[in-house]
Amino acid sequence: MPQAFWNGTLVAEATPAEVQVVEGNIYFPAAAVRQELLRPSSAHTHCPWKGEASYYDLEVAGQTNPQAAWFYPEPKPAAAQIKGYVAFWKGVEVRP
Repeated sequence: MPQAFWNGTLVAEATPAEVQVVEGNIYFPAAAVRQELLRPSSAHTHCPWKGEASYYDLEVAGQTNPQAAWFYPEPKPAAAQIKGYVAFWKGVEVRP
């Protein structure tokens, strides 16, 4: 079962059938992510084929991991399958 951990805390968990894998990154359905650990970030980046990414900071046990999660609110058609999904990086351990 795919899981994501940071600072010793489980932040996301989903069944293999629920996740999407794009460019080697596991995208979790938003419902599989512990929303209480996410804080909106003002950061945005652009991918030519996926569109504009927005970010969340992760906050666990009083520590913040800035922009550790990203998502595409309105992905381009080629990446439509990741709308409503969240991926992690910056020290977040994702176990397939």
